Amino acid sequence: MRAVLTPLTLALSLVLSAQAFAAEDGADTVSLHQRMLDMSRELASQRAEIERLRNQVDELELSQRGRGLDAPGDAGYQDNASKIAREASEEARRKASTTAANDAQERDGPVQVGQTQREEDAQRREREKALVVREHAPLFERKFTLDTGLSYSYYDRRQLALSGFLALDAIFLGSINLDQTKATVATVDLTGRYGFTDRFSVEASLPYVYRDSRFVSGGAGGASSVVSEVNMRSQGMGDASVAAYYQWVKESQRWPDIVTSLRVRAPTGRDPFGLKLIQPDDDNNNLNIPENLPTGSGIWSATFNVSALRTYDPVILFGNIGYTYNQPTDFDDISPVAEQVSPARVELGNTILLSGGLAIALNDRSAVSFSVATAATGATHTTAPGGPKRRVPGSSSNSTTLNIGASYVLPSGWTFNGQIAAGLTPDAPNFVFAMRTSRSF
Repeated sequence: MRAVLTPLTLALSLVLSAQAFAAEDGADTVSLHQRMLDMSRELASQRAEIERLRNQVDELELSQRGRGLDAPGDAGYQDNASKIAREASEEARRKASTTAANDAQERDGPVQVGQTQREEDAQRREREKALVVREHAPLFERKFTLDTGLSYSYYDRRQLALSGFLALDAIFLGSINLDQTKATVATVDLTGRYGFTDRFSVEASLPYVYRDSRFVSGGAGGASSVVSEVNMRSQGMGDASVAAYYQWVKESQRWPDIVTSLRVRAPTGRDPFGLKLIQPDDDNNNLNIPENLPTGSGIWSATFNVSALRTYDPVILFGNIGYTYNQPTDFDDISPVAEQVSPARVELGNTILLSGGLAIALNDRSAVSFSVATAATGATHTTAPGGPKRRVPGSSSNSTTLNIGASYVLPSGWTFNGQIAAGLTPDAPNFVFAMRTSRSF
């Protein structure tokens, strides 16, 4: 029985193996047929593309003949034909690259199209942002930066003072004082800055001040036709300062760059208190000028600022709010009257600072900016020994300016910043021109 079953079992096994081989061969046949269909479609597509290119060659040949250009067989025509062939080859190569990229995408997943361009744009935006930030906040680099600047300010003030009364509502009886002051202030400063980390840096600044003032006064003896003019110059060291900057927040999708700073200014310049008034023109007792011009404030002060900067490519917005505290100081003499000594405690008015604007990076080397800045200062008070505190009339002020600036970075690494400011209020200078240059080492 076993001898009979064994050949039967073997026969059944052979039949089943043959059926399985036939099924597998059928599957391979279907796959091969599908490949042949795909190749036929691709061949048809290539034939259509070749036909299109041939039509383009024919059209180009006809257009050249119509314009009197080279005919077939000439060297010029052969060059044109070669050019067309090269263009066709390049186009085929591009299509092959595109096909390879699509195959890679199907095999490996989606490809970041334009990723290189995006990376280059990001690097360009960072360079443009750094260029703009140089003008409005320190770059937090672990380097030493040398910064030098020159500013030129011009003031023109006119004042009419009448001391007397009107008789019969038409005739003025009394003294007339027509005053005009034209002043220029040039300041040269040297600043050194060092970044300890990518968030913290310190700097020190030392200015030198040159002042030129022209005083014009009329009304000597009650006659407005008599005018006197005196010119006075003064120069010396200004108020030195040290500052520290800290970046609390770095710019992200939700937050802008937020930088705080604290600047302390020392009274190293010549203070304006106790400067005696003199009469330079014996024929005009209305003209009284100080014997010297100050180069500093004479007091210690501290300024705290909070700055924010936000990038909206290609525009960068920035704003600043600050507060300056002036420390009350005792002086041995604040009287402007000659041969008179008046000690007192002086409290200069504190100042609120506001500014804001925008900057546009033209490229990675140049940028322009537009901003408005205002400084509102409270009144000054004096307190004599044993006396009450008194307000100095007309000592409060509001100085607002419109600023236009430009920056450029040389290939050597030096950065040049130029700015012009126009005064918008009577307390502001008529105009200010400033130029700065800096470089990191």
